[in-house]
Amino acid sequence: MTVRTGMALYDETAARASRVVLTGYSTSFALGTKLLGARARSGIESVYALVRIADEIVDTHRGPDAGELLDELEVTTARALETGFSTNLAVHAFARTARRVGIGHSEIDPFFASMRMDLTVLVHDRDSYEKYVFGSAEVIGLMCLAVFLDAAHPGGRPARPDARLRAGAQALGAAFQKVNFLRDLGADYHGLGRSYFPGITPESLDQRGVDEILAEIARDLATARAALPGLPRRARWAVASALGLYDRLVSELAQTPPADLLTRRVRVPGPTKLAIVARSVGATVADELLAAGRKP
Repeated sequence: MTVRTGMALYDETAARASRVVLTGYSTSFALGTKLLGARARSGIESVYALVRIADEIVDTHRGPDAGELLDELEVTTARALETGFSTNLAVHAFARTARRVGIGHSEIDPFFASMRMDLTVLVHDRDSYEKYVFGSAEVIGLMCLAVFLDAAHPGGRPARPDARLRAGAQALGAAFQKVNFLRDLGADYHGLGRSYFPGITPESLDQRGVDEILAEIARDLATARAALPGLPRRARWAVASALGLYDRLVSELAQTPPADLLTRRVRVPGPTKLAIVARSVGATVADELLAAGRKP
């Protein structure tokens, strides 16, 4: 057994801290990461942890110093990108991943800009909504894509993602965000005073509005699914399972009366999640075997 010391021990401890954040906040993401190899799993955990901490500043803390705390986190992250070190364990783990896979300011800056919008923009129009979704979700998809491609080429230079892969990654992030907006519609409005969907508030929500939102999400999911074959194998399994889970959420949301969406959060039970993941991975493996000319 190798005993870690010095920077190796610090790096490992930072990675474990990020894993604790992910498993503490999201059973779905934690389940999906189990389908990844160790390198990709650690990278996704580090991305999730940084994103979650920023989200907690603007959604949970929300104090008068929230803007200052968010600024500090952004500056700390930028410094760690340059130096490869941070006294904040989650930032340190993220910076190690970002430097390895090529995540930079083109993803990080829009993310923090969207988080800052949560402190100043309560009701979104179409323009601010699209900017928010890009920074809060689509760039996260691009970060995850960079992690997946790096894990498929350890020690070498990963292939640059083509337009289809980038579009799929962005669409996947957007779909997840929009589903969660719809699941949290009442809590966001009554608890945080926010209304993300342009022209829609709890008072104006009707079935037509829900159907339009679900149609937008369905288009995003279709774009993400079209890019699935271009992903590395284990990333393909993880993303396929995520798509299966969100397909189920979309189905549940479609069957929930608009008034009920305001009072309860639509969820998928744990045993059902496991069944969906198993079915999604099985179908993906079968498709891979057929593509290779072998029977499942």
